[in-house]
Amino acid sequence: MRDHTDAKSDAAGNDDGQDEGHVRIGGLPAFDPEDPAENAVINRLVGNWHRRAAVKREEPDVYALFDPARPDFREDMIPFRGHPVWERLSDETRSRLLSWGWVAYNRNTVLIEQRIANPAFELVIGGAYPGLGGQQLELAVAQAMVDEQYHTLMHINGSAVTRRMRRSDFSDRVLPDSHITTIHQAHLDRCEEPWQRSLTTLGFATVAEISINAYLDLLADDQRIQVVNSTTVKLHNRDEYCHASISGEMVKQVYEALPADRRPFLLEKVVAGLEAFVAPDFTTWESIVAFEGVPGWEKAAAEVREAQGGTHLVQDHSGVHTLLTEMDVLDQVEFGWGTTVTR
Repeated sequence: MRDHTDAKSDAAGNDDGQDEGHVRIGGLPAFDPEDPAENAVINRLVGNWHRRAAVKREEPDVYALFDPARPDFREDMIPFRGHPVWERLSDETRSRLLSWGWVAYNRNTVLIEQRIANPAFELVIGGAYPGLGGQQLELAVAQAMVDEQYHTLMHINGSAVTRRMRRSDFSDRVLPDSHITTIHQAHLDRCEEPWQRSLTTLGFATVAEISINAYLDLLADDQRIQVVNSTTVKLHNRDEYCHASISGEMVKQVYEALPADRRPFLLEKVVAGLEAFVAPDFTTWESIVAFEGVPGWEKAAAEVREAQGGTHLVQDHSGVHTLLTEMDVLDQVEFGWGTTVTR
């Protein structure tokens, strides 16, 4: 993990932390201009951003990269995969469910950014947390918020490409709120004091910003799925390494500045956020297969929940494990870390 000074410098626009060969245009994610897939995704992002002022702008060549024969999503990330219900499906239905997987992945990412990450950053700028403040931090956080808005646009674009190329709606309205945002809201609803609400959002946002690289890694380097999809995730992933450093340092400073009787509450919310972040989203997939009318889905859903309950979709917990170790509070939390806790 880089120190907070480096993170703030990068967030304020310093390119020293970029990988060699990658460039940044404005607030857009760093990309390789020699990579046709990365270039096409960025061009589409820029083109959509200015579309109101240039209605006849030529579409970026992102569609030329689309290969109908490639799946849109990883089959092994579908909870029903391997169940007899899945095995009986036609290739066409499996393909549709994989497209749904990509759309749901995008929506989950957008909801994390809009309902957890950016609200926490807004609270920082609003002075909600002890131990945090100053112009340099505000600049870093404001830049991170701009990044998150671009990431939201990137993932909305990713679903739009799939809908166009697969000639199907794959409507977000079919999907429930994501698992982590539902759990986050449930914790907020139980809060009685403003400080509890702000620390709840900080705890969940810290997990999201530190662990999202592991979530994005699930698709970023996958060579089997659509190139446009994996490239979209890879571009997002680069920015998040900087955000992880910022979020980690912020929660350390807040923890030290909190009254002793409020510190356990923050740690509790970090663990709650981690448990929600790494869990499979059964509810989303049940909504998808119900909408698609998959025969026998109710029985399959019950069996899958029983068999996979307590499993972790995201296996890499190293970011949060390292953070809690550096805070010297690892022995104060209970979580099933397993063996995958170091990168």
